[in-house]
Amino acid sequence: MKIVAFVMYAPMRINFPNPATTETIEDVIAVGGELSVENLIYAYSLGIFPWPHKGYPLLWFCPEKRGIIEFKDLHISRSLQKWIRKNEAKIKVKLNHDFAAVIKNCRQQKRAGQKGSWINAEIEKSYTELNSLGVALSLECYVDDELVAGIYGVLSKKYFSCESMFYKIDNGSKFAFIKLVEHLKNLGHEWMDLQMITEVSGSFGGKYISKDQFLDRIECPHWS
Repeated sequence: MKIVAFVMYAPMRINFPNPATTETIEDVIAVGGELSVENLIYAYSLGIFPWPHKGYPLLWFCPEKRGIIEFKDLHISRSLQKWIRKNEAKIKVKLNHDFAAVIKNCRQQKRAGQKGSWINAEIEKSYTELNSLGVALSLECYVDDELVAGIYGVLSKKYFSCESMFYKIDNGSKFAFIKLVEHLKNLGHEWMDLQMITEVSGSFGGKYISKDQFLDRIECPHWS
């Protein structure tokens, strides 16, 4: 039997409810609390992530449908393959070279149908701190020493959760996505958390699975 929990937490270590047995309200599993490194690491271990909404306390999500991509199903269109063959030689790829610049550019990236960004100053600060601890990872793409694309996410013990990406050249973020997949495969990963499926991630083969299936994948701790 599942219970519904919608709890306002004080600014301290958050004792998140069990995501396997707690029904969400519009995918929100908890409200409030601090965006601390400790809370972030604990949240991701449970398949939970923050998504700030202006005018609301901090919202923590564990969606009923979770976007993922199986690396074996990665699809690269012919046109993108052609673009890569033509441009790859001039693009230098680095890892964790300038996380702060990547997340800042993700925050400033203009996106169709969106006003502003969910990435705020607090998110920038907390995830940059995660990066300094080796928990958050960034991948940068440079052309002539100029940062032209990047992507970042959280590398927890059981999985990688992709957070955001940006581009300043055509296909730049797609190229960064592909290079991130290559890096994660080298680390032994077979899939990646996308949280939700966008037009871009869907074109690569992203799909939705149920929350229960996702929690099984990350071996989410079970408690009574």
